[in-house]
Amino acid sequence: MLLFFTLGLFVHFVFFASIFDIYFTSPLVHGMTPRFTSLPPPARRLVLFVADGLRADTLYELDENGNSRAPFIRNIIMHEGSWGISHTHVPTESRPGHVALIAGFYEDVSAVAKGWKENPVEFDSVFNESKYTWSWGSPDILPMFAKGASGDHVYTYSYDAHREDFGADDATKLDTWVFDNVKEFFHSARNNQSLFAKINEEKIVFFLHLLGIDTNGHAHRPSSREYKDNIKIVDDGVKEIVSMFKDFYENDEKTTFIFTSDHGMTDWGSHGAGHPSETLTPLVTWGAGIKYPQKVSAQQFDDDFLKEWGLEKWKRRDVNQADIAPLMASLVGVPFPLNSVGILPMDYLNNTDLFKAESIFTNAVQILEQFKVKMTQKKETTLPFLFIPFKLLSDTKQMNILRKARSYMEQGEFDEAISLCKELIHLALKGLSYYHTYDRFFLATNVVIGFVGWTVYASLLIIKSHSRLTRCISKEVKKPSHLLPYFVAVGTLVAFFLLIQACPWTYYVYCLMPVPIWYAVLREFQVIQDLIASLLTFSLSHFIGYLLVFMLGIEILILSFFYRCMLTAGLTAFAVWPFLTQLWTRAKITSLSWTFFCLLLAVFPLMPVVGRKPDISLVMAAGLLVLLLSLFVVTSLMKRKISFGKEELLIYLLQMINIVLSMYVVYSTNSSLLKKKGLPLVNQIVSWATLASSLIVPLLSSPVLFQRLFSILLSLMSTYLLLSTGYEALFPLVLSCLMFIWIYMEQETLQRSGIFSKQKLTSVQFSYNTDISQFRQLYLDDIRRAFFLVFFLVTAFFGTGNIASINSFDLASVYCFLTVFSPFMMGALMMWKILIPFVLVMCAFEAVQLTTQLSSKSLFLIVLIISDIMALQFFFLIKDYGSWLDIGTSISHYVIVMSMAIFLVFLNGLAQLLTTKKLTLYGKPKSHLI
Repeated sequence: MLLFFTLGLFVHFVFFASIFDIYFTSPLVHGMTPRFTSLPPPARRLVLFVADGLRADTLYELDENGNSRAPFIRNIIMHEGSWGISHTHVPTESRPGHVALIAGFYEDVSAVAKGWKENPVEFDSVFNESKYTWSWGSPDILPMFAKGASGDHVYTYSYDAHREDFGADDATKLDTWVFDNVKEFFHSARNNQSLFAKINEEKIVFFLHLLGIDTNGHAHRPSSREYKDNIKIVDDGVKEIVSMFKDFYENDEKTTFIFTSDHGMTDWGSHGAGHPSETLTPLVTWGAGIKYPQKVSAQQFDDDFLKEWGLEKWKRRDVNQADIAPLMASLVGVPFPLNSVGILPMDYLNNTDLFKAESIFTNAVQILEQFKVKMTQKKETTLPFLFIPFKLLSDTKQMNILRKARSYMEQGEFDEAISLCKELIHLALKGLSYYHTYDRFFLATNVVIGFVGWTVYASLLIIKSHSRLTRCISKEVKKPSHLLPYFVAVGTLVAFFLLIQACPWTYYVYCLMPVPIWYAVLREFQVIQDLIASLLTFSLSHFIGYLLVFMLGIEILILSFFYRCMLTAGLTAFAVWPFLTQLWTRAKITSLSWTFFCLLLAVFPLMPVVGRKPDISLVMAAGLLVLLLSLFVVTSLMKRKISFGKEELLIYLLQMINIVLSMYVVYSTNSSLLKKKGLPLVNQIVSWATLASSLIVPLLSSPVLFQRLFSILLSLMSTYLLLSTGYEALFPLVLSCLMFIWIYMEQETLQRSGIFSKQKLTSVQFSYNTDISQFRQLYLDDIRRAFFLVFFLVTAFFGTGNIASINSFDLASVYCFLTVFSPFMMGALMMWKILIPFVLVMCAFEAVQLTTQLSSKSLFLIVLIISDIMALQFFFLIKDYGSWLDIGTSISHYVIVMSMAIFLVFLNGLAQLLTTKKLTLYGKPKSHLI
């Protein structure tokens, strides 16, 4: 069985990793030649302002008094330049946004493994192609473009990372630091001949990364005064920098200014997903080569923003975020970034028709180069008779379009040339996508075949080893051995097929894995025959009824990933379960308690996602309820003459004191941050100490089932309170109460079945060395138990938020532990917050297995099969088309279910450790049970 679980873990890791090879491979290719326009550019230098985390609506809209929050930028829109909305892509994080802006392509997901900071793959950028680039701002953003540059011509000036403190008194200092250092830089250049010569060269770029707005948005939310005031400070700073440039370069009118943002932000102060508040960012350009404002009588857009912002008379020019990179390259005359997929937005250019045509022609050739390299790479790794070229863009058609476009330009028919170039760009981009996803169907088919085979094999193993379905039919199982040569031959042919195509090693794993899995399935042919024979003895109507109920349950679980209200529907159905059976007549109080807590828990999925409406008073209320429950439990156990040793009583008192400390830390930290005094050091120490002790203190408590589970609840609740910002603090408490009732309900169910007599939970002990002879075989009702576990796990995941969306994470949750930006540490803390309800459910599941005398392996296998069936369906629901929100959500759903299957193994081990292990502070533990 250990071998089976090891193999199962490996198989699930492979299935989990497959999604990254099928959908998340790097789109970048190398080997292209830099392309640039031979005509003189309109600008000698370009200044790029990126206001990190700035929403388009917050910048463009007027305040309650009818005034603009950014009067200088507003004046530019109306009198000097062009404006519009830049549409970003998922994930709406700082690194992907800056890569799209400066390199012109949408980030490879492998960057997430490096916290969106380092370069997972080499790529070209406008900075790299420039003669010199000077940049000021965050140490999280600037280094990645300096490291990716060839040569030593990209200079960075960053403040210390500790300045990025969400609890700081004034995050606007991050922006004023940038403005002050830029001014100081130009002042020193007047006295530095070498530097003065460099900044008077052509093809140079100045990059100002402004992080204050993003920091204030996370700390105080975009609707806050701090966020909006920061916009005014940035506007004033931009005005001063523009004035300084004009003075320094003596109004030579050779400077282009671009003001934009990398991503927006949700109303609750997060970003990462595809909500319009995150994907709509401002774009304002002015200076050399940029069109002046154009007044129009009417504009057609799918939104009402123009009227809301009072800008309906000024022409709005929307772009995709990656289009800004070729725009910058064209304006200063540097080669287009080699990996850029951006399309030059010519509506922004104020230049001759010849320049526009030459620029878009260069853009088309640059993207076509990527298409050719991609096609060549795929052709070299595919057998000639199997290679299917992209038919819409043959070599002949490429040459014809390029020849016609050049001919039109020579004849002065620039509009026709531009039209042809745009057609070529769209075809080349389609072709890039075609070759990028060329192997997707082949890989997905192999993964599905392996997935189905694994699920079938796990099902057969349960039937063979843990049920009575086949034993009454056949006592002797014969395993066919003549199949082995056939499967060896198939595996050899598959390996040879992959070898001659020079496929990556991961292809061998995906394509060869189904071979041994299906061999293992067919080896159990006798079990399959016995199973069919057993099923034929069942009533057809009963069989169809059970199958429909099982399928309905699976679909409810899947729908709950999309609609949290389905959890409410499921919990409501659970609430009436005792009344549909005879449990109501045998255990009325237990049944009523079950119904009450099911309905109480059903309220949480109907609440707003966590973090959107913070309320510290609810966290305090949750802490008080835990304290009252603790007093009630300890008093009840004493009244029942269950005595405690000094050690056990001391542990409970320490845990209750820890709850009080957690409440104090949450309250005082919130007060301190509101006063902008930062995170108190004492609070930080207490928070980390509480977290560190939360998995150790329960091991000191009594191994008696009820007492150990309650000790686990108290320890984990103290940590959860520190990670809470609102109503979610009540969630683990209600969930745990339901878990306690579930243990009682399962006891009543088995007692009604006559399988064994009921045991008191105050007398049952967790034991690491459980007597295997006590385990019973599986019954049909055990499938319901496994389904209950999966449903409770999904409820633990989605009960207080949609973790399939990155923007559901609220950074305020970790402010008791740290306020300085640290993506991995903050991510780990928020992940532990999500896993705490998961651990509580798994510990209760351990108790259910113990009290129902059921092997954890058999029930765990059923749970694994249910989650695998869900994962298989989510695999088919993955999208690579439609809105970026739909694409990201579909992928994250599959990742979550596969992660759940993998984490189940580890968390099952953690639950066993928490429930069965006993530590002693001193001496030998005493038993005080009666």
